[in-house]
Amino acid sequence: MSKPLIEFCAGNMHHDGAQKLLKQFEQNEQYRVIEYGCLGNCGECYLRPFALVDGQIVAAETADELREKVQAAI
Repeated sequence: MSKPLIEFCAGNMHHDGAQKLLKQFEQNEQYRVIEYGCLGNCGECYLRPFALVDGQIVAAETADELREKVQAAI
């Protein structure tokens, strides 16, 4: 069984708590986590925290909510 892939955009790290969330996922060996300079979702990136989970956009209003949604998507 392969590990879920969680991709973050470096430009999305301006949202409160997003950098901390990235580090939390990176430290969990159950996931493959990659941070890119850009994921090409600039409108989403500006509006709210988001990540790609196995290629699907998962977005939320806060980093805490994003954590919950990412875990639910996995």
